Amino acid sequence: MKMKILLMCGIICFSLSSSIYAGSGLDTLNAELEEVMANKELYTALKEDKIDGLKKLLLFDGLSELQQYRINMNIYEEYHKYISDSAVYYIEKNVGIARSLGMEDLINESQIHLALQYSITGMYIESKALLETIDRGSLNQKLLPVYYETYGFFYDHYAQSTNRLDFYRKSELYRDSLLFSIDPSSNKYKIAYAQKIYYMGDQVDAEAILLNIFGRMSEDDPDKSMVAYYLGVFNQSDDPDMKKIYFTHSAILDIKNAIKDNASQQALALCYFESGDIDKAYKYMESAINDAIFCNVRHRTSEGFAFYPIINETYQNKENKQKDELRLYLILISLLSLFLIVSVIYVYIQMKRLSRIRKELYRANIKLNKLNEDIIESNGKLRETNHMLSEANHVKEEYIAHFFDLCSAYIDKMESFRRQLNKKVINNQIHELAKILKSTDYIDTEREELFRNFDSIFLHLYPTFIEDFNNLLTHEEKVIPKQGELLNTELRIFALIRLGIKDSTKIAGFLGYSLSTIYNYRTKARNKAAVNRDDFEKLVSQIGIAPTRLLQENSI
Repeated sequence: MKMKILLMCGIICFSLSSSIYAGSGLDTLNAELEEVMANKELYTALKEDKIDGLKKLLLFDGLSELQQYRINMNIYEEYHKYISDSAVYYIEKNVGIARSLGMEDLINESQIHLALQYSITGMYIESKALLETIDRGSLNQKLLPVYYETYGFFYDHYAQSTNRLDFYRKSELYRDSLLFSIDPSSNKYKIAYAQKIYYMGDQVDAEAILLNIFGRMSEDDPDKSMVAYYLGVFNQSDDPDMKKIYFTHSAILDIKNAIKDNASQQALALCYFESGDIDKAYKYMESAINDAIFCNVRHRTSEGFAFYPIINETYQNKENKQKDELRLYLILISLLSLFLIVSVIYVYIQMKRLSRIRKELYRANIKLNKLNEDIIESNGKLRETNHMLSEANHVKEEYIAHFFDLCSAYIDKMESFRRQLNKKVINNQIHELAKILKSTDYIDTEREELFRNFDSIFLHLYPTFIEDFNNLLTHEEKVIPKQGELLNTELRIFALIRLGIKDSTKIAGFLGYSLSTIYNYRTKARNKAAVNRDDFEKLVSQIGIAPTRLLQENSI
């Protein structure tokens, strides 16, 4: 009845634990495992420090052999699943001390532990011989379970090394003996019983028993990693990650406790190998084999090397495939790089070509701008020429009109003068006729009338002539007509020059002066010029055409 209640509790704990572990997630445990594996040397160093502390106790003077025995046993316990050879060394010393003391219990205890350590290191003959020398009837109640457990481990290790089924059966017989010799309420009993019923086919109850134990064990319990490992082995869940969760938990505890004789990493490696994660499988199997070699555990090393070639071959095939892929990618990258280099060179050449074209365009643009400026200047000159032509046409039109007016007036005057003379002739007024012909008053009057008409017409065409003309002279030499005059003789000379009559002879004939007088006026005016005297008359001839340019040239 008690066992049934225990099984029910175990099943409930199994359900709760499954949900808890599933909730915690494999990823979290994987991250923790990666961290503890990275700090593996740290946990090893902590183990060494603890062992060194125990070894220092042996250096105290005055220790009795019994005290030495107890200290050696503590050191042995630390080396037991850490370094088997060192564990053998200290337990062999205890065998010698026990024989020296002549204490049968100590002799049996040390020999049983030595036989266990021989079995672990693969010294099966020595282990069997040592166990056979022990009288089972002489063992006390404390050593008897250890004796049965050691015999069970011996046959289990021997069976793993030889793969003989009869040795497994003998191991199960000694487990049955162990169950009869220990307290049924102890964890050791429950673990052994769970193993028994599991191999009898009752996997569900076996898992439930271990879950019940696992849920109540603290993280510091040295047996918790073993329980977690068996939970992974016994797990019947449909979730494939549950095995990984238990094995991962066991591996974390083994590494933290520096347990080199472990099966969790190897089991975890096989789980990942089955699921196709070759990288993790290879990593955990390699770690497991290194631990087994470090500890010198014969059966663990044999197990590891049985699976390692398969995992290693798969891993190497994967690596080779990755290398082939990498080589292919490298070739592709090289081709792409070559294409990129060619593209860069092509782009560079095109950029150089574009730069050259830009420079040519820039130079062409400069030439075009210069050509535009020339065209603008030519257009300006053309406009100026057109203006001059327009001005000339305007002057011509004005002069033609005035010319006809003057001609008509002179014809009328001549007709009147003819009639006057004719009248004098008819009236036989010869003396008065001679007087009229001899006098110059008529000519002078007509010349003055001509000058007044010229001045009026000219200033009508060029109203700013006097001001523009004076701008070409120094300030103190400006020419101002007298009151009642429109133009004086000097202004009239240069008015004719403005109209294009530059010949001094023609000017003298028009104004009724001598050639030398005209020359003197022109020379005197050039000497008074505020501009270059050689350009003076040229600038005079441009008055009224381009006043802005005239002022600019005048300022220069």
